[in-house]
Amino acid sequence: MTADAVTYTYTDSPLGRILVAQNSVGLVLISFQQTPEAESPQPDWHFVETLDGEATDQLCAYFNGQLHEFDLPLAPQGTAFQQAVWQALQSIAYGQTWSYAELAQQVGRPKAVRAVGAANGRNPLPIVIPCHRVIGSNGTLTGYRGGLPLKQALLSLERQHRPTLSSQLAISFA
Repeated sequence: MTADAVTYTYTDSPLGRILVAQNSVGLVLISFQQTPEAESPQPDWHFVETLDGEATDQLCAYFNGQLHEFDLPLAPQGTAFQQAVWQALQSIAYGQTWSYAELAQQVGRPKAVRAVGAANGRNPLPIVIPCHRVIGSNGTLTGYRGGLPLKQALLSLERQHRPTLSSQLAISFA
């Protein structure tokens, strides 16, 4: 296998089966398989029962409410603008949400709300790069590649497992 070869596997989650793919640099794709926009492995990708690294373990811990911040090498492919948006998305704390306008402000393009929304929708690493945490400025759920029910489920999971202020203080002073 070449250094840039992509390996992939499937993992089960409470929200269905997920395709997880990585190359020698890091994760390149996470795709919910029961959505209309599900992506399939490319013909030159190699199936493995278990990926090297911790990607599937961290996803499992996330779904169990035990992981609030991922620590994985990432290798999403996109334009410089998309990369900037995806980097900014990683600043949204677990259980929190930003509006598309706030995200546009964060990337230094406050008038580019639609372009930011489009870049958000092209995120190849949902959950790990938390595009589900972006909502409409009026607080409504808008657009999600996996569908709004999936976005709602992810936000509900995070609200359910969000650390309380008292647990954060206990951690801070421990």
